Amino acid sequence: MTRYRLLFLLLLLLIPLGVNAGKIVPPLVKKALQPEQLGVVVNDADPLSIKIAEYYVNARRIPEENLIHINIKHRGDNMPPKRFISIYNQVKKQTPHHIQAYALTWMHPFRVGCMSITSAFATGYDSKYCAIKTIGKSCGITPKSPYFSSNSEAPFDDLKIRPTMMIAAGGFEEAKRLIVRGIRSDGSFPRGTAYLLKTKDRNRSVRARFFPQVKQLFSDKIALSILQQDEIIGRDDVMFYITGKTRVKQINSLQFLPGAVADHLTSGGGHMPRGKKDRWQMSALRWLEAGATGSYGTVVEPCNYVTKFPRPDILLNYYLQGETLIEAYWKSVAWPSEGLFIGEPLAAPYSLRWSDKSDIEENTESPKSSISLQIPSAVDFPPTGN
Repeated sequence: MTRYRLLFLLLLLLIPLGVNAGKIVPPLVKKALQPEQLGVVVNDADPLSIKIAEYYVNARRIPEENLIHINIKHRGDNMPPKRFISIYNQVKKQTPHHIQAYALTWMHPFRVGCMSITSAFATGYDSKYCAIKTIGKSCGITPKSPYFSSNSEAPFDDLKIRPTMMIAAGGFEEAKRLIVRGIRSDGSFPRGTAYLLKTKDRNRSVRARFFPQVKQLFSDKIALSILQQDEIIGRDDVMFYITGKTRVKQINSLQFLPGAVADHLTSGGGHMPRGKKDRWQMSALRWLEAGATGSYGTVVEPCNYVTKFPRPDILLNYYLQGETLIEAYWKSVAWPSEGLFIGEPLAAPYSLRWSDKSDIEENTESPKSSISLQIPSAVDFPPTGN
C-alpha cells in the first residue's frame, strides 16, 4: 500500500470517529500483542478448562504449539506454593521463547499462597511478593511491577515477566460469550462512555483522586461521566466502569460494549465463586457475567492502597492507544502480586491491528503518542482501611 493510500485510509477513519458524538480518535499505528505471542495454559484434569482452551485457540487462531498442558488436581481456591512451583516449572519447559503472555482457562485455584494465580504465572511464585506488614495491619507493601506504566511491547523479552489473565467463567457458554465479546471488540472503536464513580464509601473511592487527570487527558478522546453516586442504572453505552464498593448494584441493568472494562475497589473482588452466591464481597466475575470483557480483584486483604488496583488514567492511556486488554490492564497496576486479572486477554477495541494487514508496509508503524502521567510513590497514598 502506498503512503498516500494509507493517509487516505486514516483520514476516512478520523472523519466518523472524531471528537464529536463519541470522541474516539484512532491512535497512531500501534502493534498490539498478537495471538501467536499468547500462551494458553490448560488444566488437563479439568474438562471445562480443556473445552475453553480448545475453543479459544480456534477462535483466536492461536498456534497449536502455544497450547501448554498441565495437570492440576488441586480443587481448592488456594494452591500451596510448593505445588505451584512444580507446575510452573512444567509450564516454563513447554513455553516457546517468543511467548510474551499467558491465558489461563480455569477459575480454581485462583490463589497461590500470598499471590493471585495470574501474578504467580507472570513472575513465578516468590515470598518476596508477599506483603510487608506493619504491626497491627493485615496488609502491607508489595513490590512494584517493572511493567507498570511502561512502553514495553514485549514484556518477557524486555522484563522477563509474562502478564497473565484468567478466562474466568462458570461454564462453557459463559466462556464462549466472553471470548466472542473480545473478538467482536477488535478495532471496533466503540462510541461508549467511561463512567468513573466516587461513591459514599470513602475508603473504597480512593481512586477518585485520579479522575481530574482522566478528564484533563481524555475528555477529547472518549465520552466521560464522572459522578458522585453509588451506581449507574440502565445505561446502554458502558465502556469503562470504575468504582469502589463491596457490592455494586444494578450491573445487570447495563449494556456493556464489547471490550468493556469494569472493576470495583474492595478487598475480596478476586475471589472466584463456585456458584451464583458470593461468599464474601462481590466477585469480579459478576462484571463478566453482566457483559464486561475484563475485570480485576484482589485475592488477599490489600487494604486500599491505590497502587494495588488499576489506575484509570493509565488504563485509559494504553487501552485507547490500541493495546490489548491484558497489556493495558497489567500496566495500570503498580503492585499486582495480590491482584487477579480476568477477561479475554486479546480484546483490542482501539487497535487497527496493522500487523494483520498484509498490504500495509512494515515501515508505516509509528510510535504511540506520549502522555506524561504523574506517577506517585507508594508513600503518597497510605491505606485508610478496606
